[in-house]
Amino acid sequence: MAIGPRLRGRPAHTPGPTFLSYTPNGRKLITVGLNNAMRIFETGSDAEPITIDDVQDAHTAIAAANGFFVVGSEDGTVCKYSLETNSLDGLLVRSTLPIRDIALSPDGIWAAVASDELVVKIVNTHDMERVMYLREQPKPAKHVSFDPSGSYIAVSCTDGVVYVYSLSSEEPELIKKVHGLVRALESDAEASSRVVWHPDGRAFAAPTATRDIQVMSKSDWERQRTFSSGHSREITALAWSLNGALLATAGADRNIVLWDTKTQTIIKRFDQNSVRATILDMQWHPTENLLSYTNNDGELYLHTDIVPPEHASLLEMSLQGAPLIHDPLKEISGNAGRMIASGLMRSGDISGKRFGTPDSLDEILGNDGNSESGLDFIEDDDGAGYVEEANGNGKRTSGHLGNGIAPPPKRPNYNNDWRSPIHMHESFQPGSTPWRGSRRYLCLNLTGFVWTVDQTTHHTITVEFYDQDRFRDFHFTDPFLYDKASLNEHGTLFSCPASVQHPCTIYYRPHETWTTRVDWRVELPAEEEATSIALSSSYVVATTSKGYVRVYSLFGVPLQIFRQKSSPAIACAAWRDYVLTIGNGPLKAGRRTCLQYSIENVKRDQTCQDCDTIPLVSNASLVNVFFSDSGDPCIYDTDGVLLVLQHWRTMGQAKWVPLLDTKQMARLQSGRKKELHWPVAVAREKFHCIILKGGETEPYFPRPLLSEFDFHVPVATLAPSTDDEEEAQVGTEVQRLEESFVRKELLLTLMTDLVHSTNATHAQTVELARAEVDVDKTLLQLIAAECREGEERGMKALEIVGLMKDRTGRMLEAASKIATRFQRDVLREKIDALAERRLVGLEEVEET
Repeated sequence: MAIGPRLRGRPAHTPGPTFLSYTPNGRKLITVGLNNAMRIFETGSDAEPITIDDVQDAHTAIAAANGFFVVGSEDGTVCKYSLETNSLDGLLVRSTLPIRDIALSPDGIWAAVASDELVVKIVNTHDMERVMYLREQPKPAKHVSFDPSGSYIAVSCTDGVVYVYSLSSEEPELIKKVHGLVRALESDAEASSRVVWHPDGRAFAAPTATRDIQVMSKSDWERQRTFSSGHSREITALAWSLNGALLATAGADRNIVLWDTKTQTIIKRFDQNSVRATILDMQWHPTENLLSYTNNDGELYLHTDIVPPEHASLLEMSLQGAPLIHDPLKEISGNAGRMIASGLMRSGDISGKRFGTPDSLDEILGNDGNSESGLDFIEDDDGAGYVEEANGNGKRTSGHLGNGIAPPPKRPNYNNDWRSPIHMHESFQPGSTPWRGSRRYLCLNLTGFVWTVDQTTHHTITVEFYDQDRFRDFHFTDPFLYDKASLNEHGTLFSCPASVQHPCTIYYRPHETWTTRVDWRVELPAEEEATSIALSSSYVVATTSKGYVRVYSLFGVPLQIFRQKSSPAIACAAWRDYVLTIGNGPLKAGRRTCLQYSIENVKRDQTCQDCDTIPLVSNASLVNVFFSDSGDPCIYDTDGVLLVLQHWRTMGQAKWVPLLDTKQMARLQSGRKKELHWPVAVAREKFHCIILKGGETEPYFPRPLLSEFDFHVPVATLAPSTDDEEEAQVGTEVQRLEESFVRKELLLTLMTDLVHSTNATHAQTVELARAEVDVDKTLLQLIAAECREGEERGMKALEIVGLMKDRTGRMLEAASKIATRFQRDVLREKIDALAERRLVGLEEVEET
């Protein structure tokens, strides 16, 4: 292949890593490097660049918008500079470690910052106090990349995993971990693991360990076309042309390769005669046949006419589709595919409308759909604006509708909704945390905690208990790489994923027995994985990827296997003879699956609740599911609400009732404290959790202390609007008593169900009677508070009297005395009448 004349690099900075960025309009090119200066080049001008001197350390990243650009440095600062004044606008965000990459969202509102810290920060470029955090990656990020819509961001982590987040909600949501695509690289390595999104937004490409470029689809996360055999050493930079028709790559072999996206073939190669040093950054000009790149020698190259004349037409084409093996747009609608290929519609714009179909009005009238003559037969005789200028497709614009906004369709357009992805709740192991570095908790509860350490070739597992007098901690080497655990007073349950050496295995280790302690293992069939496990005082439970619920005795005897009705499975929990399973159900609004739960009594082979719904609010997810110490199912969601299942032993009567809304706790109302709560257990009528501060989302080492909070049912808590301080205090007292009544009534119903449904002990029966009296005492206090309000509150006070549980008449007598004390004679008379009627009713029942 003939080689052109050697290009001359422009010495932009001192020798060292140098980076660049075009403004979206292509008018300016900004470079940064090791020296404390930034160069702003005017496109098409040979004049000296504008230099902005700075006092920061070496610059390591840059991203530009039309009016400003953002620069990151080794000292951990990210600064914003104005392109109008060519001066510093201010500090955007600060990191304790060097900045490695910066990406701007397509609208320029958000800047994603990757540093040697574990967390990727996404900061608002107009308001630095608005920051989002990407926390799922256990190691520092090397690259960050927004998709063309700005709704997704890909993080290339130094652990060799690509983490893809959705930014459609207020809190970023991890939607995919892509393993085996990119190499594990150090954050300052010259080799690249950058994800580059195709301009149509349906796929992205990334360099692999085999020096190829692999394309992956965003819709199904399947590997698509591959650009192979282009480089003999690591790939250091890559970039799509603006229309997606060309791909440029550079490698440590000092070659630049131009690829035809459609055929994945090389159309031009520039070898060592053209490239003097290793290229670290490259970018196409938005409109011209120009590829600019910088190297590790401080040089900038502006390679004009880089695409050969015989292939230059590729740059003049409209937006091209991503190189997918099975293009869903072509398979679903050829017309839509043609619209995308012609550049008149982006891939995300398919809405089920008719775009120039053969039987359209334009075809019938003989118009080609691109001329303005399609409306010539209509005359605007009265100047009322019936005829407007046609758009590029020969159709009327929406200007006649006001503000250029089209009215909503007469019927909802369901086609758009059904093409959007389905959001299914991922399975999780209750009480476990994700990997962070080389450690994670496999289980956290009131019995103790199980944690594991990744030792590369194997894991080491430690089990520690809170009650050191009763249990002994233990530690063992784990060659099976267990990733799930469940712990209680009887034993510890583990499960591991399948590998080349063994299938998925469930392992149970009892703490103590009256004979020699015997551990047992059971292997699941091939291609079946445990999605969650649970351990009770009677059974071992596992939900699997095949949709099965497998139940074993504590000695490994298989007792039940049945197919879960709600699938895929999410989590499970167990208490005594009861098993709670949760799975994905039918779709609800927003293309999210509805979560459903079932409760089985294994010993009696009875179903307590069958495929009932878990009522989560929009976009909320489950964090934990467990049984309380008295055996009531509880869940905790990302909204910070703890719910308990009431009347769950009676089919069709169960309902989820909030016990505590952590966001409404008094300790957080001042706004000065910002904290999250990691749920651990519900015991002794308290919520036990771990307080997370400083932006943490899960507990880490060293093991944090447990905190406990009293229940507080979120009833109305705002005091009435009044200028009278004494009256406001009375109102607050009434609301406190009302919440106390609702909470104690709820706990009473839970205890009543337990006593009436099990072989209750004498202590439990006595406790139930004491709880009834406690509810009535709260009602007496509430009656007194209402009597203080005046005679006009007498009807409410009488209604409260009717809520009393007392059957002996003592509480009604006490209520009558309260009315007498506050001189509420009418109320006293009605209470006495109510007491008499209730007494007569009791006598009739006794006689019967």
